[in-house]
Amino acid sequence: MSIKEMHFGPIWFIPGDNKGKYPFCHSIYIEGPGILIDPASNRKRLMELKKDPGVNTIWLSHWHEDHFMHLDLFDELPFLISKKDAVHLSDLEGFLDGYGIEAEDRDEWRSLAKETFHFCPRKPDSFLPVGSSGTYGSIRIDILAAPGHTPGNVALHFPDQDILFMADYDLTPFGPWYGDVGSNIEQTISSVKMLQQIPASTWLTSHEQGVFESAPGPLWRRYLDVIHDREAKLLALLDKPCTIEDIVNAWIVYRKPREPLSFYTFTEKALMTKHLERLMRKGFVEYDNGRYHKI
Repeated sequence: MSIKEMHFGPIWFIPGDNKGKYPFCHSIYIEGPGILIDPASNRKRLMELKKDPGVNTIWLSHWHEDHFMHLDLFDELPFLISKKDAVHLSDLEGFLDGYGIEAEDRDEWRSLAKETFHFCPRKPDSFLPVGSSGTYGSIRIDILAAPGHTPGNVALHFPDQDILFMADYDLTPFGPWYGDVGSNIEQTISSVKMLQQIPASTWLTSHEQGVFESAPGPLWRRYLDVIHDREAKLLALLDKPCTIEDIVNAWIVYRKPREPLSFYTFTEKALMTKHLERLMRKGFVEYDNGRYHKI
């Protein structure tokens, strides 16, 4: 069943292709000021919005490719993102740096960024005023710092409409992503707990279900429990010393190899590396002679 476009007064939920699953996401449109947030939903629908009722400004919740995929449709319009995330869109190498792509893999990722996600270097016309509240047209918006997913990740609270847009803190069964160079597991947990405390009656996210018109309730705990489950499985694996290749091949995150294999191998490694770093900081894991093991 496809997800339908929904309007909550001036706040429009624009569903992405394939239920907003990667490489797509849901977009948010704010009628009145004509703000389009995360233009990576349905390309045809975004072109329609540009004509009627019109798009005046583009905001990005963060710098990831599945949120800027159709930004090329709006090259002539002002574009805003947080200051901390802007560096990764200013040039292609900076984009790859954000993911920590190794030199030998960069050609493949350059092609992916250009051909699939229409990457074109962009510098914001100004930065989102993170941590502030403002009125845009007649719409009040609280721009909330929600780091962890990315350093400059933001969520948006619309207090008059009682709506909270949480971007990629999407409450999906997959759980949180924190595999960028600048991502942080502890900040991810703190941001999710912060968002849980924001008063709202409607919660919007960037992927899959996308719209929650009743309190998410146990979904908050299930979402964060994914982090702890991944960590518990990793610790169990490290009863015996393992190389990073051993850990990736255990497929703790994705449960089995997926295609394209190079992409999923990279993301599995990125997430597991964050867990290894966290466990070493806590003194639960050591690295010796090319292998990780539990202390």
